[in-house]
Amino acid sequence: MTVAAFLAELRGRDIEVRADGDHLRCNAPAGVLTRELHDQIRQRKGDIVEFLRAAEALARQERAIVPLQARGEHDPIFAVGGHNGDVFCYRALAQHVGQDQPFFGLQPPGLDGQSEPLARVEDLAAYFAAQIRAFRPEGPCVIAGFCAGGTIAFELARQLLLQGAAISFVALFASPYPSWYCFLPQLRHRLRRQLERVSKHARALAALSYKERHVYLSKVLRQRERGRDADRLAARDPELRLRARLEDVTLVAVRRYTPAHFEGRLSLFLPSKAWLRPGDALLGRRWRPLARDIEEHCGPDGCDGDRMLLEPYVRESAELFRRYRDKNTQRVTA
Repeated sequence: MTVAAFLAELRGRDIEVRADGDHLRCNAPAGVLTRELHDQIRQRKGDIVEFLRAAEALARQERAIVPLQARGEHDPIFAVGGHNGDVFCYRALAQHVGQDQPFFGLQPPGLDGQSEPLARVEDLAAYFAAQIRAFRPEGPCVIAGFCAGGTIAFELARQLLLQGAAISFVALFASPYPSWYCFLPQLRHRLRRQLERVSKHARALAALSYKERHVYLSKVLRQRERGRDADRLAARDPELRLRARLEDVTLVAVRRYTPAHFEGRLSLFLPSKAWLRPGDALLGRRWRPLARDIEEHCGPDGCDGDRMLLEPYVRESAELFRRYRDKNTQRVTA
């Protein structure tokens, strides 16, 4: 009889068996756990403990590890999404890097309505590290992060490396240094974005006739109203409320995090060369002193962080990634 069938038989008799380290604990109604069953459990203890541990690891994997591309011969990528926890931001990138690249998203607690978001970057990283070690105990892997998720990915790679895991490299996509999410940098960013919008509308209006300006302004106002309607609907949607709470908690965690040194390869995939401007708080330059080996790769002019993983820019992001991967890892044939 298989271990699964044996445990099912025990459950049918109201006998619960659980692993406690290397020990087994049994709960059963009085008189149900006969001497014969007790001996069978003792004889099969090792197999039962191994089975229960594997089942527990699988349950944890299902909560956190989302396969975007399960097969392939390259070192697998485990990728942290942005501050909203959406791992499907990588869907297009996973497609463009090729079918030979295993690609898994890491979904944080707080989206299922049962667990609470984790309020420290270190705790999120530890949670993901346990998931990865259970899912892939051996072999090198790539850790990736997008936007605010880059900070979590960085700490995740540090923890895995300290635990003895093999990290091929860390890939951060449009990931500002954590302090960029603090109040003053965010205020400057919002003001700059507002000035850019005002300038864009002013240039558009200057090129239009009086009648065309009226049509243009009406269109802008309708778009704003649709945006407000979407916000009101989101406030009533339970799933979107969970995501909004996760966003708030994650951003607070990132603001409070201070990165330490990483003894590995760090690759910064920046949307464009604009991220290298002196004095720009988005900059990857603040990551530079924190890694033993660091490279920067810039996307095309006009690309920004919001569109880096979307068409058409994602094609170039994937190509930059492939070049770096092929230079720094070896392809392993199963």
